Amino acid sequence: MYFEAESEGLKYQVSVSESKSHWRVGMREEDKDWEYFEIRKEDYSFFDDTVSFLFKDSSYLLDVLNKGTEYTVYTRGVFKTFKVYNEEALLHESLKAGGGMGGGLNLSSGMPGKIVKIFVKPGDEVKAGDPLLIMEAMKMENEMRAASDVKIKEVLVKEGENVESGAELVTFEKKK
Repeated sequence: MYFEAESEGLKYQVSVSESKSHWRVGMREEDKDWEYFEIRKEDYSFFDDTVSFLFKDSSYLLDVLNKGTEYTVYTRGVFKTFKVYNEEALLHESLKAGGGMGGGLNLSSGMPGKIVKIFVKPGDEVKAGDPLLIMEAMKMENEMRAASDVKIKEVLVKEGENVESGAELVTFEKKK
């Protein structure tokens, strides 16, 4: 499982994989290296909206309240709120016309994926809604379109290339 989280202006990427005996959690703060942790299943329990687990010889009790993409976590006398985006939410955000990931002077990947087809080259003038490229993510091919009328400045990826979440794919300049 892959998702991204944001709290107090900091952005994190998180990956979780499960084996029979434990979960392996990878976490990366924006522009830093990945850190990996293992949580043994025998050290974890969940009831109501509360999670209890042992981690690095310390016991944690987390109360979690959820409202849409926001999660408020209470542990050890501290409240912290996170916005959490799973793969589906990241994909929808990246494809949303005029959204935060496609409405400015660049097009960025909302999640990891593979570039399948590129329709534009530097110097091309495109109108809002014109296709720019197709990216495969979550086993689906997704056509990414221009959010406004722009001129293509740079295409920063190649067909067949795998990209990470947040990777800049295409840059634009305003039409004159």
